[in-house]
Amino acid sequence: MYHCVSVADVTPRADPVLLRAALAAAMRGWHVFPCAVGGKRPALRGNWQDLATTSPDQVRDWWYRAPYNIGIACGPSGLVVIDLDLPRDDRHDEDDDDDVLFPLSGADRLAGLARRHGQRYPGGTYIVDTPSGGCHLYFSAVGGTSAVDGSSPVDGSSAIDGTRVRNSAGVIAPHIDVRADGGYIVGAASRAGGRVYRARGRRDPVPLPPWLAHLISEAHEPPVVTVPRPPFADRAQGRAYAMAALRAETARVAAARPGTRNDTLNRAAFSLGQLVTAGLLPPIPVITGLIDAAMRAGLSEAEAVRTVRSGMAGGARKPRL
Repeated sequence: MYHCVSVADVTPRADPVLLRAALAAAMRGWHVFPCAVGGKRPALRGNWQDLATTSPDQVRDWWYRAPYNIGIACGPSGLVVIDLDLPRDDRHDEDDDDDVLFPLSGADRLAGLARRHGQRYPGGTYIVDTPSGGCHLYFSAVGGTSAVDGSSPVDGSSAIDGTRVRNSAGVIAPHIDVRADGGYIVGAASRAGGRVYRARGRRDPVPLPPWLAHLISEAHEPPVVTVPRPPFADRAQGRAYAMAALRAETARVAAARPGTRNDTLNRAAFSLGQLVTAGLLPPIPVITGLIDAAMRAGLSEAEAVRTVRSGMAGGARKPRL
């Protein structure tokens, strides 16, 4: 017996190609759910993470109704998907593009990371080319080498070294996103803007390469805080120290050179985020001060906002008390 889940009302008829592709994904053990026709947003009236399924009956019930795009929930499917994008014409937020003739794509950057680690480009896996010109590299996160210590998560979720792999956008490098536990990707045969998500062959995802697993794991580790934690005799002394730290960190961010700007900003946001959570600094001056300093250093506002948000969230998890 399967659950009849309500989906958004649509008028187009079902598409047998999408139905077959959704069933094929479910047969692989991937948990699927309908996304908007021609789009990426979930089409369910409910939580897609709870409703994604491998049930052929439920898949047929959904895809008989309309030509939905195919969403694949990465966590329960045991997948880590590396989403490689093309550089956009309307933004320049890469720290290390100053010495190259053309902007680097996500695939270019992943190839560079592989070379620096003495590894081959990890292209020998299941790959889907996206309508935007990028691609999705699917890797198995269960068993084999997906865990840094060789262990496997107990529940089939996306995990490295027993820790669930989190989604990220541009953390490893610009134009490289990670889709894992709590995230989803749009699967092969789906359509957007008149173009199709096309799989390159029928091979199965290979285990996540150890070097890439380590890179993802390290990218999510809290940055090392360079300012030592002082013993505060009283609250006033703590606030005075925090204000001095704010001035020092924003000055350091503003003076950061290309190739170090994002890392410097992330470390500063983490350190000041600790002080904000401890109640020693108000959040608004910290956020605006860091963004202004990052823009003076040459980062775009969008990139600065993203990095500050990420760094302060990490610092909030480890306040200085």
